[in-house]
Amino acid sequence: MPPWIVYAVIAAVLYGLHQVFTKLAAGHAASLPGALLVEGSAALALTLVLLGARLFSHPVGSANAKGIAYATLTGICVAGGTVAFFASFQHGGPLSAVPIVLAAGTGLMAIVGFVALGEPFTWPRARGVALSLAALVLLSWSERPQ
Repeated sequence: MPPWIVYAVIAAVLYGLHQVFTKLAAGHAASLPGALLVEGSAALALTLVLLGARLFSHPVGSANAKGIAYATLTGICVAGGTVAFFASFQHGGPLSAVPIVLAAGTGLMAIVGFVALGEPFTWPRARGVALSLAALVLLSWSERPQ
């Protein structure tokens, strides 16, 4: 198993829990303050990890101008997405809708990877994207009133 899979599974679990806690928080915090608390606590947690790494002389690496720019854009997207998920949940969106939203993002990511980033197009990857989008359709159908 490639090492990246382990990190991907950890990311999937943490992002899954992120949405569970966002759903729970949405009933008790408005979108903007809730998102600020989410992103602020993330920044605090990362700052503490960075300080701990420095304290124990663990290498933390660096970032060049492009890395800073792309990481900043990522943060802006995460903040906007967090606000949007809070609003979705506050307007009655079910937690089960999150995979629908993320499946749409999966398609977008795959297309950008193939077209703009030069990632290899393979039929297994294309089938994976197609299955993600099929899941999107099936889950959206399950949300229709009977």
